[in-house]
Amino acid sequence: MLLEARQVATAHSPPVNFTLTAGTVLSIFGASGSGKSQLLRALADVSPHTGEVLLEGVAQTAMRPEQWRRRVGYVPAESGWWADTVVAHFTNKPSQSWLDALSLPADLLAAPVERLSSGERQRLAVLRALTVNPRVLLLDEPTANLDDHNARAMAQLVLSYVREHNAAAVWVSHSLEERLRLGENSLEIHASAIIPPPGNQPHEP
Repeated sequence: MLLEARQVATAHSPPVNFTLTAGTVLSIFGASGSGKSQLLRALADVSPHTGEVLLEGVAQTAMRPEQWRRRVGYVPAESGWWADTVVAHFTNKPSQSWLDALSLPADLLAAPVERLSSGERQRLAVLRALTVNPRVLLLDEPTANLDDHNARAMAQLVLSYVREHNAAAVWVSHSLEERLRLGENSLEIHASAIIPPPGNQPHEP
């Protein structure tokens, strides 16, 4: 098992149990305010939480936070940009094939951050996370500012990454079409309960 959550809860999200195997994506959905983003933050170990999270059998608490976050990459809905240029935010430059897959010109890396559109920031934030080769990728509505063409391209890139690198992803999405595109694993979160769709059992009650 690549990633396992056991009764993971925060002050704003209910207890969650699920297991995630390599090469798969778990899509999470639910009403606004149900705790989806808080769950991702707990899995990334950037918010206080209860329960246990394990990566390949190793508990989150057994790793230093920086070690965990290199292996479990988190891309929030609003990504952080602290330097003047795009390239300054990358430890490793993304490959040309990844840039092409998301319709991003190579010279965009040298551009000032202030010139980026919201959609460009979203795509570049995902690439930034991918370039450190995470075992698990946590994505909070990564296509919210993208048109349909780029949203499909993003889904395809993430699916290709998890399959080729034997990794996995947890993807928050409000779109049924997008969730179906990502695969069969999905988890619905309610403010007071977790309800899997019929036929899918990503957690135990």
